[in-house]
Amino acid sequence: MAIKTARSTVGWQQNSAAHYKAPTSRRRVCTYWLAGKCNRNPCRFSHDASLLGNVYHRAAKQSSHMAEDFPGRKGPESSPVNSASSTSGERSESSTNKNPLKPQEKLCNFWITGNCVKGDACPFLHSWFHGGNFAMLAKLEGHKKGVSGIALPSGSTKLYSGSKDGTARIWDCHTGQCDQVINLGGEVGCFTCEGPWVFVGLPNTVKAYNIQNGASYNISGPVGQVHALEVANDMLFAGAQDGTILVWKGGSEADPFQMAAPLRGHTKGVVSLTVGRDRLYSGSIDQTIRVWDLHTLECVQELVGHTDVVMSLLCWDQYLISCSLDATIKVWGVATEGGSLEVGFTHHEDHGILALSGTIDTGGKPVLLCACLDNTVRLYELPSFTERGKIFSRREVRTLQMAPGGLFFTGDAAGTLTVWNWLDSPKSQKEQLPQPMESC
Repeated sequence: MAIKTARSTVGWQQNSAAHYKAPTSRRRVCTYWLAGKCNRNPCRFSHDASLLGNVYHRAAKQSSHMAEDFPGRKGPESSPVNSASSTSGERSESSTNKNPLKPQEKLCNFWITGNCVKGDACPFLHSWFHGGNFAMLAKLEGHKKGVSGIALPSGSTKLYSGSKDGTARIWDCHTGQCDQVINLGGEVGCFTCEGPWVFVGLPNTVKAYNIQNGASYNISGPVGQVHALEVANDMLFAGAQDGTILVWKGGSEADPFQMAAPLRGHTKGVVSLTVGRDRLYSGSIDQTIRVWDLHTLECVQELVGHTDVVMSLLCWDQYLISCSLDATIKVWGVATEGGSLEVGFTHHEDHGILALSGTIDTGGKPVLLCACLDNTVRLYELPSFTERGKIFSRREVRTLQMAPGGLFFTGDAAGTLTVWNWLDSPKSQKEQLPQPMESC
C-alpha cells in the first residue's frame, strides 16, 4: 500500500524572507552568542563567526556552560568541541565540518523574535527550514491556540483548520486569506475529511459538515475528547478519551450516521487511528497498538513495544509505522506465517515524537515527516531513514497534512499553519527562498 495522502489539489502564492545587518567584531568570542543567547548590544566580546574554530576548541574546558546551552544532547553529540587530543592543524577543519552540534542547523532564537543583530555573521539559521528540495510558501496566522487538525475536502479550493481555541478556520487556497471563522463551542481534537464531508472531533461529540449542500450534524456517543478520526469502508471511526473507538455506518439521507458496535479493548484514551490492508490500527495512551479487522470489527492482534503514548500511525506499503513519546519510530511488518505484525526496525530520536505523515517528493521518492517535541519536523527518505532536511517552528508541531501536487502542511502549538511544497530539483537554500507573497 502506498503512503496515504490527502485527496485534493490547491494552489498557493509565495512568501518572502528578511535580511539583517552584520555587527562589528571584537577581540574575544562571546560564548553566549555562540549558543544564540547573548542579549547584550553592544557586547564587549566578539560576535565574529570567523573565529568559530578556535572558540570551539577552547570550549572544551567550558563544557558545563555548553551543556546547559544545548540541553537534551546525549553521548558524543553532547559536546560542541572536538577531542582535545587533535592536532592544531586539524582543529579548524574539525570545528567547521565535524562539529556534532552543527550550529548552522540550529535556529537562531533572536531571529525568531526579530532581534538578531548579527546578520550573516550569525552561526545559526535565519530560516524556518534546513535542507534541500523543499521550501516554505506561506504562514497562515489567526488561531489563538495550537492547530490540532487540518483537512482538504475533495474538489474544494478551501483549506480547513481546527484549533484548541475552539474554532475552525476556512482558508482560500489561492490567496491564503481566512474566509470564515466558525466557533465550534469546544476544543478541537482532530480533523478528517472524506468526499464532501468534513469531520471534527470535539469533547463528547463529532461534528459533520457537508461542504456541497451545507448540511451539518452533531454525532453523539463519544465519552470525553475525541482525539482521532478515520474513514474507511463507508464507516466513520472515532477514538475517544475513555479508550473506546466509536463506529458509525452510512444510513439514510435523513440519518446518514448510524451507530455500530463500539470497539473496546484499550484501557486508556485512543489518540491515533489509521487504515490499511483491510485493517484499522489504533494507538493509545496505554502504550499499545490494536489491529482490528474492518469486516468483522474484531481485534485480531495487540502490538506491544512502545513504552509511552503511541501518538501517530501510518501505513506504508505492507508496513505499519508508529511513533511515540518514548522517542522511537517503529516499523512493523509481517514476520510470521499467521500474518501477525512484529517490529522489524526501530529508529531513535532525541525527543518524543508527536506526529507522522508520509508524502512523495517530486522525484517519486517516499519521504517520512516526523514532528518532535524539540519544535522540529525531521524529513527522512524511506526505507533507509536518510535525513532529507529539517523544519523549525516556534512551538512543537502537532499536526501534519499532505496534499497532491507536492504540497504539505504543518500546524504548531502556537496556532500557526504553514504551507510547504517540494521543488522540482535540489537547490541551494538561497535559491529556495520563496518569492514575495501578499501578506495574509
